[in-house]
Amino acid sequence: MTTMSHQFRALRRDTRGATIVEFAIIIPVLVGLLLSILEIGYQGYVTAVVQGALSKASRQVTVGGRTAADVVATIKSEVQGVVPAQYVTVSTRRYYNFSNVGKPEKITSDTDPKGVFNLGDCYEDANNNGNYDLTPGDTGVGSADDIVYYTVNVVYPNLTPVGALLSWAPTRSVAATTVIRNQPFTSRAEPTTICTKAP
Repeated sequence: MTTMSHQFRALRRDTRGATIVEFAIIIPVLVGLLLSILEIGYQGYVTAVVQGALSKASRQVTVGGRTAADVVATIKSEVQGVVPAQYVTVSTRRYYNFSNVGKPEKITSDTDPKGVFNLGDCYEDANNNGNYDLTPGDTGVGSADDIVYYTVNVVYPNLTPVGALLSWAPTRSVAATTVIRNQPFTSRAEPTTICTKAP
């Protein structure tokens, strides 16, 4: 019995291997912290690259001669060095003026019930399609003096496995938007006022 208690006392005083035990306790936390910083930093970098690509592409369109396909190609080629192009989606919507962005077409003569479009109302057909639209924009980059709303979404998988340990989603997402008015490089069609007949 004394030999056994003597061995336990000797073992308790023995500090050999203490460093490796401390290292084993600290290293998972340190690696997790470093990988988290890497993941968050990479997302910030992707955001900056996407915003830069969107700014470049939208500025090129404002002077005319470019299409929506050109915008997509420019953005994807700029972002491709950071995120594969397959993770990038680009959309564009053209509006007649800033007051149309995200709003229904303007009612110019309103009948009962007031404040909502119904037969008998007159409205400004901002996109000249002959229909009253709750979202009057068209897809594409528009023409001279048009307002163009650009949206870029990037959804890419996490770089490291630390996201699963921290209960993060398996993908990260970045979005960038901008609204730009095209230069007056040519004339454009004015919106028409259309009056509907009451039933």
